Amino acid sequence: MAHVLLLGGTTEARALAAALAADRPALRVTSSLAGRVAEPRLPAGEVRIGGFGGPGGLAAWLRAERVDAVVDATHPFAAVMSRNAAEAAAATGVPLLALRRPGWAPVPGDRWHRVPSLDSAARLLPSLGRRVLLTSGRQGIGAFAHLDGLHFVARSVDPPQPPLPASLDVLLDRGPFTLDGERALLREHRIDVVVTKDSGGAATAPKLTAARELGLPVVVVDRPRPSAGVPVAESVGAALDWLAPF
Repeated sequence: MAHVLLLGGTTEARALAAALAADRPALRVTSSLAGRVAEPRLPAGEVRIGGFGGPGGLAAWLRAERVDAVVDATHPFAAVMSRNAAEAAAATGVPLLALRRPGWAPVPGDRWHRVPSLDSAARLLPSLGRRVLLTSGRQGIGAFAHLDGLHFVARSVDPPQPPLPASLDVLLDRGPFTLDGERALLREHRIDVVVTKDSGGAATAPKLTAARELGLPVVVVDRPRPSAGVPVAESVGAALDWLAPF
């Protein structure tokens, strides 16, 4: 029986696990979640939670569990895990595919400011507004902790940990979000600038439409570069095609 390791708790990872469970029940599929979300949405099939201990630990796990292929379907900004997967795959000779949803693209009317990092976003923010909707994930909120004079409304699945901005409201919520809901949120909190990572996908995209309708600037943090030499699939269907020989 072939064994596939599926890295990540993304929507695409769950969809791929479900498709494999339904269409290829003879294939052993292990989904690995990082364990950073308190109550993750679990995929179909076998699940492990927690880290591997770096690329060496992952390589040892691939050998011990006789893994035939790895699909890295982690979040587009999970750069450390993706690098670890590339190193472990190279060390063991196990084929590796990156499953990455396409990033967002601006349309007429958008007021996007692309930046390479959260630190760059923090430097730019004071020139754009004073009331910020921060949707870049709870682990990145510390990059904005030093900004006095700005009020932040931070949305995340789990509560963030210090350091935090002095003026902060935390909204605990999980997508998908609706356009009507995003419009109401921006108006209720009198948001005048939005910060987001370029995560792509439909679940959190309505905030971009709502910001465009209100003429708000959006600071978009670019994705990290993918690991060199790793093939990329932009859809679950393409990943299924890549897995067909296993």
